[in-house]
Parts: sequence; C-alpha cells; structure tokens
Amino acid sequence: MVQRFDVGARMSEMAVHNGVCYLAGQVAVDGEHDIAGQTREVLASIDALLARAGTDKSRILLAQIFLADIRDFPAMNSVWDTWVVANHTPPRATVQATLARPDWKVEIVVTAAL
Repeated sequence: MVQRFDVGARMSEMAVHNGVCYLAGQVAVDGEHDIAGQTREVLASIDALLARAGTDKSRILLAQIFLADIRDFPAMNSVWDTWVVANHTPPRATVQATLARPDWKVEIVVTAAL
C-alpha cells in the first residue's frame, strides 16, 4: 500500500511505501531570502514532513540538492552542516540546475527509512 501526503492535482508532497519515505523536492516559500535563509526553510520543511511520516533526518537514505547557482555551494553547505546528524550524514549529490521559479535558489529531495 502506498500512503500519500498533501495530494494535489500534479503531485504529492510525500509518499510512503514499504518502509521508505519519498519526499517531493522542497523549496522555499519565501523567495526573498538568501541561499542560507532558503536552505534553512527547506530543511525545516523536510523535518516537518519526515516527522509526519514518523521518521527523522537521522534516517535519510539519500539527499539530492539542486542549486540555481553553484557559487552558493559553500553557503548552502554551512547551513546543511549544522542541520545533519553527526555520524548519520546521508549519501548526497549536489548539482546546478535551472529551478522552476527564478527566485528559488535551492531545491532538496530526500528519501528516508521509516
């Protein structure tokens, strides 16, 4: 059975199946923040979604990070490094990508175990 959360016409924010939680790409609601502010907002959204599924960031299996500008990599990492759980850092990929809205600076997708 697949359990979906915040189901919309185009996508769901999260799906849970077979003990694994899959999140949609999370982006900042407030595009006015700098990369650090947007990263903090996105990570808070990830925390909230994982909690709704009954898991947390220490159980992330994979993280994919999309940056509108790769020059933001150090500033994004400074926020990420304070957020991740020591000794539970997940496999991760970070790439530069054109995001769907010009004011978005970062989008993060995670997959986590329940």
